Amino acid sequence: MKNKFTIVIVLLVSAILVLAGCGTSKSSGSGSSEDNTFKVGLEAGYAPFNWTQNDDSNGGVKIDGSAEYAGGYDVEIAKKVAEGLGKELVIVKTEWDGLVPALTSGKIDAIIAGMSPTAERKKTIDFSDNYYTSNLVMVVKKGSKYEGATSIQDFKGAKVTAQLNTFHYSVIDQIEGVDKKTAMDNFPAMRVALESGMIDGYVSERPEGVSASAANDNYVMVEFEEGFKTSPDDTAIAVGLEKGSDLKDKINEILTGISEEERTSIMDTAIKNQPAAK
Repeated sequence: MKNKFTIVIVLLVSAILVLAGCGTSKSSGSGSSEDNTFKVGLEAGYAPFNWTQNDDSNGGVKIDGSAEYAGGYDVEIAKKVAEGLGKELVIVKTEWDGLVPALTSGKIDAIIAGMSPTAERKKTIDFSDNYYTSNLVMVVKKGSKYEGATSIQDFKGAKVTAQLNTFHYSVIDQIEGVDKKTAMDNFPAMRVALESGMIDGYVSERPEGVSASAANDNYVMVEFEEGFKTSPDDTAIAVGLEKGSDLKDKINEILTGISEEERTSIMDTAIKNQPAAK
């Protein structure tokens, strides 16, 4: 009886050790140690920063678990970062609201998605140095009375929106008497709303405004002499990382090696190669 009991105990301990050995651990922001990948999250719907396309043309990268590909400025930056880290780039298409949760849960190693390092986001995640800086603009319909606006106050009474959970939406409050509409999930949805007359304009960053107006003659980008008041972090774009990520210093080193001239060239090429806006 005693011997049988001892055998049972030994077997149980052995089983526990085996199960413990099967578990995998992932160090904070270090990427997958087993398959040597660098998993980057982006929404693939914010041209020219990132978009979805049907093939690998113009350097498109296959989206994980999909037949589609991702392209754009963010993808090109992600390629350089992955190369500098000596890892294989994996693009994980993720809705905007799901990017930070995906990062903090370990589903992705970084966010490279046109994300600004705002004070609110810094409470939850870390950021690299900036890899792009831009200004806020308004995208309106061609021929509308707002096309010639020079101040944000020219949009008094206008129906204006921006993307959900972005600082773009909060700055709308700086327009006196504006008809602030419900925030929308993504830019394609805002373009459809603009086209249909549901809104008179949406707030965006300059590259997206250039992209939208270049791809569709019905859209016009309005730049302001008297624009929105923003902080430097609001208009900057950086790589989102887990708190305390050991990738941060290396990524900053990689970004430092990309000159302003090269960044401008990458953005110009992205605008040129973007799919037609809908």
